[in-house]
Amino acid sequence: MKHYTRAVAGLALLASGVAAGTPALADGEVNIYSYRQPFLIQPLLDAFTKETGIKTNVVFSDKGLGERIAAEGENSPADVMLTVDIGRLDGAKQLGITAPISSDVVSANIPAEFRDPEGNWIGLTSRARIIYASKERVEQDTITYEELADPKWRGRICTRSGQHDYTLGLIASMIAHHGEEKAEEWLAAVRDNLARKPTGNDRAQVKSIFAGECDISIGNTYYMGAMETNEKEPEQKDWAASVKILFPNSDDRGSHVNLSGVVMAKNAPNRDNAVKLIEFLTSHDAQAIYAETNFEYPVTPGVTVSERVASWGTLKPDTLPLADVANYRKAASEMVDRVGFDEGPAS
Repeated sequence: MKHYTRAVAGLALLASGVAAGTPALADGEVNIYSYRQPFLIQPLLDAFTKETGIKTNVVFSDKGLGERIAAEGENSPADVMLTVDIGRLDGAKQLGITAPISSDVVSANIPAEFRDPEGNWIGLTSRARIIYASKERVEQDTITYEELADPKWRGRICTRSGQHDYTLGLIASMIAHHGEEKAEEWLAAVRDNLARKPTGNDRAQVKSIFAGECDISIGNTYYMGAMETNEKEPEQKDWAASVKILFPNSDDRGSHVNLSGVVMAKNAPNRDNAVKLIEFLTSHDAQAIYAETNFEYPVTPGVTVSERVASWGTLKPDTLPLADVANYRKAASEMVDRVGFDEGPAS
């Protein structure tokens, strides 16, 4: 009981923005810092506890968790951090807060392109950066990222900020494939094709298509599922019904994919339980839960996507290692500023 109280106390201190002064030393539990919203991961954690008997303690925040772990140092109660986007996964590695994950189970479950070569992060699910296209105003059913620079799309593209993690990942992949010079020419041309300054999130872009403000937008696949099943805001079902998904570059290298993933904290007090959790999250059963509840793509081979996700079409993922994409994120961010992407088409 003493150990349990110490763990919860550390988590409570973190949640209030105060660094924990005592590590969580307890058998039978694992402490999770999560960028992923609790309702997205709770079914997985419930299944993990049912299978192992290990209790999960979760702190959620949409920013700053990696920096908090760094600030807490050896006293951090964090065992693992769950996050989205290769930028945050690689960022945790660069902060020096990760420990290599050594597990034959994980290596067998997760293909190499979805793992850090040094084991500092593990991908758990993938999501494709695709094109939402108006069913009424866009006849074509295929597209490439390169085609977004075609003048025929002038004034017809909506997207979120170029500095958002998801956009930076796509731009970084273009740099990896084409080199900086050609990627910058492409980005400037896409900027000139925008209908307005980048603003809002991925769902807001689909709303703009529904409203006739643009004809195509760039977004992540799972937002389609989130809109199609949104009972609290049923108008989003209408937004979703107005668009179709185009998977870019399906006839050549494949569509850019990004990850949700996990890192093990450098000073994890419950290291063995952390490894057990990570192994579970890469298992067939856990990946099936991810696929069904979060509208994401499993990264463990042999796990099928949900019927809803399958209905959107076939994803051919780009096999470019995400570690390579991460190497170009800084260059991508600088490029966004250099071409004035977030200033819109008049810049």
